Amino acid sequence: MALFHITSNALNSVKKTDFQEEALRERQDIQRLLKDNVNALGDDLLVIAEEYGEFQESKRRIDLLALDKDANLVVIELKRTSDGGHMELQAVRYAAMVANMTWDNAVSAYKRYLGNDSDAEKLMLEYLEWDEPRREDFAITVRIILAAADFSKEITTSVLWLNQCELDITCVRLSLYKLNDELILNAEQIIPLPETENYQVAVREKRRDVRTSTQSEKDRSTYSLIIDGAVYESGFKKSHIGYYTVKAIESKGLINQSVFDFLRADKSCGHALLKTLGDMTDTEKKYSRYRFKQDPEIYYDNQGYYIARNWGVNNIQGFIDAIHQRFSNIKIEKELNLSFL
Repeated sequence: MALFHITSNALNSVKKTDFQEEALRERQDIQRLLKDNVNALGDDLLVIAEEYGEFQESKRRIDLLALDKDANLVVIELKRTSDGGHMELQAVRYAAMVANMTWDNAVSAYKRYLGNDSDAEKLMLEYLEWDEPRREDFAITVRIILAAADFSKEITTSVLWLNQCELDITCVRLSLYKLNDELILNAEQIIPLPETENYQVAVREKRRDVRTSTQSEKDRSTYSLIIDGAVYESGFKKSHIGYYTVKAIESKGLINQSVFDFLRADKSCGHALLKTLGDMTDTEKKYSRYRFKQDPEIYYDNQGYYIARNWGVNNIQGFIDAIHQRFSNIKIEKELNLSFL
């Protein structure tokens, strides 16, 4: 990609340079700068460890270990060279090594990384917007970000195939330019292409759903929602429990300021139950935590809101209990599965 400096009369090309020519080192310079400006890699991330290597019988170290807003671990590998070496295989190995990291392990690592008296757990909770640790929702997925001066065809081919196999790997090309005596870094995501990312995530999630639907252990539970003794909706899956609950409450004209505040404050599924499009993070859009591509699902005080769809077996009961406690006329019941008969 060419960069140009605009003057009043011309476009002057900005000289491209590289890390070696500018004597920028991998760990002491690039890694040092990116750890404090990690969002240059295109995500809302929280770095919790640098040179992380607490693996049994291994001397390997992860350049940067981070969290994203969905409480996923993110392995970040950096290379200043243009071929990237075998960084994709190295990163997959690291991802496997940290896949079993617990919440407490992460808090300990972050505390060491901070190296001061900061409350590491409190800072992590604030970043994730959690009121308390949700250990069962932590590190369900390990993502990978590869950042290098460029990527060989072998690496890009491998990454594209691994992503088809439902890994989550992002490649960011780091290009260095020089304008007068100033260095300019351009961080450009090349895999997946930003304009196709949402589509690729949707395809990956659908493929995962199709595959797991054939497995006997898949949760096929369906639910019924009863309000004022009458069935409002039945036969819906847990991913729709927030939607039908909010719509049922709305249908009875029960949403006043107090009820709206109650719904807005609910984070049973790990995210706010109601969000405007402007409230949503890029990560929430990327993983379709809300149906933001359609019209708002509920309006209050002339503002449109979307209803969370990030429900799992570990967080649904807490939501049901909260609704039952607040609304005595609403019952949400799991339906009897007779598919084995």
